[in-house]
Amino acid sequence: MNIKDSCFSDPPFFLLRTLLDILLQLSATVVVLVDSRPAPPLSSPETALVSPINASMAHSSPGPGVQAGTEKHHQMDSNRKLVIALIAASTALGAILFLMLFFWIYHKKHTSKSQTDSLHSSDGLEGLAFGSFLAKYNSLKASCRKRFVAVMDYKALETATNNFCQSDILGEGGFGCVYKAQLEDNQFAAVKRLDGGTQDAIREFETEVELLGQIQHPNIISLIGYSIHGETRLLVYELMQNGSLEAQLHGPSGGSALTWHLRMKIALDVARGLEFLHEHCHPAVIHRDLKSSNILLDSNLNAKLSDFGLAILDGAQNKNNIKLSGTLGYVAPEYLLDGKLTDKSDVYAFGVVLLELLLRRKPVEKLAPAQCQSIVTWAMPQLTDRSKLPNIVDPVIRNAMDIKHLFQVAAVAVLCVQPEPSYRPLITDVLHSLVPLVPMELGGTLRVERPASVTSLLIDST
Repeated sequence: MNIKDSCFSDPPFFLLRTLLDILLQLSATVVVLVDSRPAPPLSSPETALVSPINASMAHSSPGPGVQAGTEKHHQMDSNRKLVIALIAASTALGAILFLMLFFWIYHKKHTSKSQTDSLHSSDGLEGLAFGSFLAKYNSLKASCRKRFVAVMDYKALETATNNFCQSDILGEGGFGCVYKAQLEDNQFAAVKRLDGGTQDAIREFETEVELLGQIQHPNIISLIGYSIHGETRLLVYELMQNGSLEAQLHGPSGGSALTWHLRMKIALDVARGLEFLHEHCHPAVIHRDLKSSNILLDSNLNAKLSDFGLAILDGAQNKNNIKLSGTLGYVAPEYLLDGKLTDKSDVYAFGVVLLELLLRRKPVEKLAPAQCQSIVTWAMPQLTDRSKLPNIVDPVIRNAMDIKHLFQVAAVAVLCVQPEPSYRPLITDVLHSLVPLVPMELGGTLRVERPASVTSLLIDST
């Protein structure tokens, strides 16, 4: 195949070549019509000389007037044909030019799209079939701002974690451990290592990368980068210095670092993160695994939602094909029993977290080797009894809050854990009810008055 053939092998150029051939044929037709026009009669003296044969034919032909009329008629007919041919050729030329422009634009767009697609495919995750997966998240709109997630070198991350040293483990998850890492720019990070190539592990990895790569919010964990090495997959997050809410409440410190106002601030932060997912991402994102171990705290005890491996887009899922996932004690009853999943499922889990903050009890506690009790079942009768409520509150904060605020928070928790989803509030309503309970310096609207003893001391000193 020569260069010309290869250049015109593309369908638009093949059609373009055909149109050019038609144009050339029309041009040739016009030329033929022009050349076939009858020559005008000659008036020179030489034309008067005729052969004997012509002379004899002249005696039998019509007279000079008739012959001149016939020649004039042929002349007009020839001119009319020429005009029609020129009009047809001009129209065809205009149409061809228009089609040439159309095919040029089509080819330009087609080439540009191909280049863009190839660029995206080279940017994708190595060894992963992301086609259908990416299509599922393409509709996540502008309110969930696109951010840059780097593809990181596996060896560099291995060095940053001291070859995944046991002493650097920050926590453990269902598919692997989380390690503290010091990157090359002296930035500290948390590296989640997912070992094994099970479908569940790969699916959760893909979901985290794609979802956290499209959303950014102060109360949602930031994904710095990722890496793939054989069957090992790494996710690199910003480091949250104070660990998880679960560790703070149920760990060695026993919640001593979390005052009443700090607990309300954490609840408000979590509500803000959920509101962003439910109300500001289109379609809405359902976290599906909200729990105290997935709420991380930074150096200033700002709370951020993490672990989005089970998250799904509301309305995009086939409810008959949803695999039941979550953590016992946090899973909403309608999801557990019927597989019905909505944003109200996250609201239920939030209510359980709110009870943890109030009572410092685990979501599910063992009463006997084969008997468990949920915090909702145990607390519900006492949450609505104002005489009993103060007695079940965590002793660390029992005498450190306004009793009216305690009743308000308990009422919000009761609404969130209602068995019937329609009775639960939207997370936006929960957010608005918590804002007035958090001091202004912690992100709320509450004006904290100075203790009376301090005020009296100031008066006495003057």
